[in-house]
Amino acid sequence: MTDTKFGQVSRRGLIKGATAMTAAGLILPFGAGGALAEPKRGGILRLAQGSGSTTDSYDPATWDSQFVQVLNTARCGFLTEIAPDGSLVGEVAESWEATPDAKVWRFKIRKGITFHSGKDLTAEDVIASINYHRGPDSKSAAKPIVDPIVEITTDGPDVVVFTLEAGNADFPFIMSDYHLAILPANDGKIDPTSSDGCGGYVVESWEPGVTARLRRYENYWKPNRAWFDGIEMTAIHDAAARQNALITGEVDVIDPVDLNTVALLQRAPGIRILSTTGTQHYTFAMDTRQAPFNDNNVRLALKYAIDRQELVDKILNGYGSVGNDHPIGPSQRYFNKDLPQRTYDPDKAKYHLKQAGLDSVSVQLSAADAAFPGAVDAALLYSEKAAAAGINIEVVREPNDGYWSNVWMKKPWSAVYWGGRPTEDWMFTTAYAAGAAWNDSFWDHPRFNELLVAARSELDEDKRRAMYYEMQEIVSNEGGVVVPMFASYVMAMSDRVAHPEQVAANWTLDGFRAVERWWFA
Repeated sequence: MTDTKFGQVSRRGLIKGATAMTAAGLILPFGAGGALAEPKRGGILRLAQGSGSTTDSYDPATWDSQFVQVLNTARCGFLTEIAPDGSLVGEVAESWEATPDAKVWRFKIRKGITFHSGKDLTAEDVIASINYHRGPDSKSAAKPIVDPIVEITTDGPDVVVFTLEAGNADFPFIMSDYHLAILPANDGKIDPTSSDGCGGYVVESWEPGVTARLRRYENYWKPNRAWFDGIEMTAIHDAAARQNALITGEVDVIDPVDLNTVALLQRAPGIRILSTTGTQHYTFAMDTRQAPFNDNNVRLALKYAIDRQELVDKILNGYGSVGNDHPIGPSQRYFNKDLPQRTYDPDKAKYHLKQAGLDSVSVQLSAADAAFPGAVDAALLYSEKAAAAGINIEVVREPNDGYWSNVWMKKPWSAVYWGGRPTEDWMFTTAYAAGAAWNDSFWDHPRFNELLVAARSELDEDKRRAMYYEMQEIVSNEGGVVVPMFASYVMAMSDRVAHPEQVAANWTLDGFRAVERWWFA
C-alpha cells in the first residue's frame, strides 16, 4: 500500500498511532483538586444519567440514548476509538491502511481479544458485526454510514478488507461509531439480543430505563483501562433528583448537570464540575414534508425569530456558544468561518412570512427535558421572542419517558439533542443526507446530496474545504432545522473520582468511556 494523505496526517503516521493503544495512558492523571493521582483498581462507580428509556435494548441498530451508549461502550469493543485528544487509535483493529484512492481499506485485527463468553474474537466477528447494519432490509441508524461499503472480505485470519463504492478518507473514523460494536458471530450472524461483548465490563443485570449493573471483565485485553470493580448505572431524568443523589453521596457521578443550579453545585463540599467543549448541539427539527415547514420562507422566518444568545445565556448559563443553523462546530476542520452569523431579527422574520404569503403563522413545538436539559424553557423563550414576528409557537410539553420513540421524528416540530460527529461527512451523512434514518427534518436537497458524495472522496484539501463550506451554507439557509446553540458537556462528580488530565469532548462522559478511563483516587 502507498502512503496517502488522511486530512493533515499521513497514512503512515496514522498506522503508528493505531498501534499505540497506551498513548492515552501517557496523559497525566489528575484526582481531587487537580492533584496528581495514580490510577488504581477497585470500587463500584455509581453513575446517574438523565437519559435511558424502557425501549432501550442490546440491539446495536437502535442505540440512541446516552444511557445505552455508555452501557454498551463499556460492554463492547469497536474497530477504532476516538482518543481524548480527538485523534484516532486502534481498538479491535491494531492498524489499518488504504489504497491511494482511499477506496479499499485493510484492517489488521488485534490478537488475544476474547468475548465475555470466552470466544476468541476473529475477523469473521468483525464482518458479521458490520454486515448487520448493511443491506436493503437494515433498520439500523448506522445504515447510512455503512451503505457505501460494497464488499467486506478477509485476507487471512486477522485481516478484514473493506471495499467502498468511492474513496472515503474518513472511513477509519466512521468505524468508531457507537453503533458499530464488534459482537460474536455464529454462522455469519450476530445475535442482537445477546449481552455478550468484548469490552471492559460484563453486564450482570439491566432493567431498561431504570438501572444496570456491570462487573469488570477479568480477561479484558487493555492493561491500563477498566479500573473499577463494577459499575452501577441509574436513569434519573429529574435534574433535581440527580443533583441531590450526588450531594447526599448516593451516586459518584451525574450527567448532565442542571445548568440552572450549577453555581450552587460548585459550592457544595466534595463535588467537582467537569465541562468539555465539542460538537454537541441542540436543535428544533421540522418535518419539511408537512405544511407550513415545507416552505423555506417559513423555515427562514423561524430561524430569524429565535434569540440565540438569550438561549446560551439563560439555558446554558454560558456553557456553550451560538449556533448558525447547521451542525458543524468551530473546532472542526472545515468549519465555515465566513458564513454570516444569523441573529434575532423579527423584521426579517416578518419579511420571509410575507414571501410565503402569510401575515402570521401558528405552529406547535414539542419539547421535553429528555430532549436536552432546559428544552422546555428554551421552547418557551423561543415562543416569547417569535411573537414579535407574528409567529405563534404553542409549546407542547411532552413526557420524558419515550420521548425519542414517540415524539422525535413523529411530531412535526420537536426539540432535539445531537452529540455531533468527529467529521463533517459523518455528521451530514447521519442526519442530513436524503433518506438517512436519522434525517429528522426529512430534508432532501439535490445540490447538498451531490456535494456530500463528491466531498467524501475528494483528496485535495482546498477543494474539499470549499465543498463543506457550501454545504454548511445550504443547510443554514435552506435546511429544516433551527440550530440555536452548541452546548458544552457539563458533568459533576465526587472528588474521590479521578480522571486523566485530558478528557474527550467528542461525546459526554469522556467520549462515553468514563467507566473505562476513570478511577477512584
